[in-house]
Amino acid sequence: MSSKREEASALPAVRGEGVAGDVFDMQDWAQELVARARASGVELAGENGLLTAMVRQVLQTGLNVELADHLGYAPYAVEGRGSGNSRNGGYPKTVTTDVGPVEVQMPRDRLGTFEPVTVPKHARRLDGLSGNVISLYAKGMTTGDIQTHLFEIYGTDISRETISKITDAIVDDMHAWQNRPLEALYAVVLIDAIVIKIRGSQVANRPVYVAIGVNMAGERDVLGMWIGPTGGEGAKQWATMLTELRNRGMHDALIVCCDGLKGLPESIRGTWPNATVQTCVVHMVRNSLTYASKKDWQPITRAMREIYTASTVDVAIERFAEFSTDWKTKYPALIQAWERSWPEFVPFLEFPVELRKIVYTTNAIESLNARFRKAVRHRGHFPNEQSAMKVLYLVATTKRHNRENLTGQINGWKQILNTLTIHYGDRITAAN
Repeated sequence: MSSKREEASALPAVRGEGVAGDVFDMQDWAQELVARARASGVELAGENGLLTAMVRQVLQTGLNVELADHLGYAPYAVEGRGSGNSRNGGYPKTVTTDVGPVEVQMPRDRLGTFEPVTVPKHARRLDGLSGNVISLYAKGMTTGDIQTHLFEIYGTDISRETISKITDAIVDDMHAWQNRPLEALYAVVLIDAIVIKIRGSQVANRPVYVAIGVNMAGERDVLGMWIGPTGGEGAKQWATMLTELRNRGMHDALIVCCDGLKGLPESIRGTWPNATVQTCVVHMVRNSLTYASKKDWQPITRAMREIYTASTVDVAIERFAEFSTDWKTKYPALIQAWERSWPEFVPFLEFPVELRKIVYTTNAIESLNARFRKAVRHRGHFPNEQSAMKVLYLVATTKRHNRENLTGQINGWKQILNTLTIHYGDRITAAN
């Protein structure tokens, strides 16, 4: 006796020449399909339901057609012989859709170059109403905003509770992302923090610690995010976060770029003893200007630029000596700040311009923080930590079309890799 799943799969397929031809009446077809499903004892919804079977069939057909287009020939076709690439079986994958979880067989090609669009690699959910809700949530809209938007634009009236449950569906994905294993060695790690407001017993400022890494293939990715306790950014909290990265498999980092937080270089070296610690030049300049009168900002900024754009360390030392002579009497605290930070400031001067751009500034994290701020600006504050993390996770992992994204390949990486190999060859070899 066939199962309900088999009966659902055997229901009549939609046939026609397309919507424009209006060959079939969708309502009549749907009524016939539902009637046959009931006669066969097939449920409409659920794991073995009619809708699930239809979605499964559509997705599976789309995947198979995509692979045929990618390879250039149909299954078992003689054109495929000697083509250089062929089908290589498949593996089961469950994706969340608007009708519930649907399992499909993800086809593979032997060369591993197939990138399906119907069900993208690594995707765990497919867009629909849920996708729209999550997209709006990632843009910083509250559940009330989303409820109003969906009603005004689509005429869809869903409760705030339902919207909240839809966004909760990403929590498992978020936890898996937060705990995913990391590579053993990263070329560059950028760390920084942003402050957001979260309600506990009362609304309070909470630091969000962020780490972005560039691996040895030149691929940039957000390695982790953590919400810290009240009281601002602290080196002690950073030590805990860095230890988590190490426990997830990151045993070494060649260069770690950070702000000038007191005690942070020691926390970094305590986690990765051989790491080169680089102070972010942008933070250095900003902190320096806090010691100076605004009327002196322009000449001071010009003089500092001469230091951090110097061609070599020796030239930078000369420029700093001139800078110190000009401003030490008027702003001694400013010069002392540079002197304290000098050991962590100069490492990048030994590298070519391409590598300097990556390590002397936390621009990548500044960009991420700008997206965070844009997403949270409208909210004012978050009701709890999970609500905040959901939005930050979506911002960090969502790729925007035709826009620079936080993840992806670093330009000119081959030249950078050659420079890194000259400086850190033994450690790179050991990691491999």
